[in-house]
Amino acid sequence: MKRGILQNKLYLYVTEFFAGMSVMAVELGASRLLAPYFSSSQIVWTIIIGTIMIAMALGNLYGGRSADQKPDPDILYRRILVAAIWIAAIPVIGKPVILGISAVIIFTINANYLIVAAFAACMVVFVFPLFLLGTVTPSLVKYTVDNLEDNGRLVGNLNACNTIGSIIGTFVPTFISIPAVGTSITFLIFAGILLALTCVYFISMKKRQKTVAVGILLFFLCCVFGHDASFAFWQHDLTYEGESVYNYLQVYENPEEVVLSTNVLFGVQSVYKKEKGLTGLYYDYAMAAPYMANCVKNGGGKVLILGMGTGTYATQCSRYFQGLTMKGVEIDEKITDLAHRYFALPEEVEVIGYDGRAFLQADKEKYDVIMVDAYQDITIPFSMSSKEFFSMVKKHLKKEGVMVVNMNMRDDSEGNINQYLADTIAHVFPEIYTVEVQNTTNRELFAGKNLLSKFSENLIGGMDPELSRRMRQVREDLKPYTGKTYCMTDDNAPVELLGMKVIDKLIRNEVEYYREIYKKGGIKALLVL
Repeated sequence: MKRGILQNKLYLYVTEFFAGMSVMAVELGASRLLAPYFSSSQIVWTIIIGTIMIAMALGNLYGGRSADQKPDPDILYRRILVAAIWIAAIPVIGKPVILGISAVIIFTINANYLIVAAFAACMVVFVFPLFLLGTVTPSLVKYTVDNLEDNGRLVGNLNACNTIGSIIGTFVPTFISIPAVGTSITFLIFAGILLALTCVYFISMKKRQKTVAVGILLFFLCCVFGHDASFAFWQHDLTYEGESVYNYLQVYENPEEVVLSTNVLFGVQSVYKKEKGLTGLYYDYAMAAPYMANCVKNGGGKVLILGMGTGTYATQCSRYFQGLTMKGVEIDEKITDLAHRYFALPEEVEVIGYDGRAFLQADKEKYDVIMVDAYQDITIPFSMSSKEFFSMVKKHLKKEGVMVVNMNMRDDSEGNINQYLADTIAHVFPEIYTVEVQNTTNRELFAGKNLLSKFSENLIGGMDPELSRRMRQVREDLKPYTGKTYCMTDDNAPVELLGMKVIDKLIRNEVEYYREIYKKGGIKALLVL
């Protein structure tokens, strides 16, 4: 017989509602917690969804059997209390655990590092609390259904409450809490909601007062030690660290440069040279494009940058070329704010906060140069790597126009991601040249007509000496590309799997040195490095 607050089924529906909301909030929080370490690719999302579905399925099975054997609501609300404290602890211990798991995986397996590490991290950090929340629905069905006459309606009501809660739990973290207060505080908010549910239940039933007090104390400690939003918790000299709707954002600087990264473990997305020289990175090589498009010879031209970042390419072009009108497309408006705040993006450079491909579909202008540099942390959006996309780019180029594409994750094995990209572009453009960027994993690709002859003609006197040396080096290193073996389309563009293969190889090469030290001297040998 139901007593206290459970005499009215309304509280059971409220419990179902907030349980559904919390599950989705944790799922979205998981994606943001893992993204700076493993990327936000479809592969990582698949791992998150898969592990959470495993947890919920096991929770449903266990919850149903447990409710039949011991139909005691106290047991359910104790589980919710434990889930709340576990979720609250994720901001405190989640990031060190993820890095620790990653380190172990890298030293113990030989392939698929990121996939295995992301799966292991999900299993350790998120499965248990979501398993506990998975017991909520079958338990509440047991407590709600009094007879067989209206059991369909009652179960439908519970499922509706869970679904509505899940819908709200999807939108609130994405559009409100994570951009406003960050991932860590989002975990604490939804843990607090679950804790409040259990407190109201046990206090109204006048039971387990000490358990509630311990739960509140642990939650308070998690709030004290887990409110820090830092993902790179070992770094204490960051100029800026925060989150947007799309990315984790990190800005750090030294006397020579300012750098943007959207990933803790991999890559530099943008760089600003304070001394106004060349960057030493792929942006310098990409400045061959205005020469190939006759922009320098003609005294000006239009440049479009898809994947603006903080505007390194636009800034460098404005420093070295006269008469260029530059426009950038960047989906993350917070990155654009950082560009003006820390990276001295010229005010005359127009930036549109939009998806690159969607912008091309709506735009009617034609350009002399289109720079494609749309990386999503360490992966490429499939929609900007297909034959259809590059055909769209070609339509937006003038007759003598040039497309330049930054290809990261350089790899010389057959069927690598850059070969897929270059082959796809070769199905669209009549002439392609590539050049390796020294001391990096980048490769620049130029596509258009009569590229080499126009480039050679425009390498004349009057250039900045440093830029002149770089352009002549690019001219010497340019290689024609003619392959057409592979072709990615909107229907089939496996960029994430291809990218993961290259990242695996890069990680393997990087850790091989440390593996050898570990084999010879064990942990002690690594610690003295």
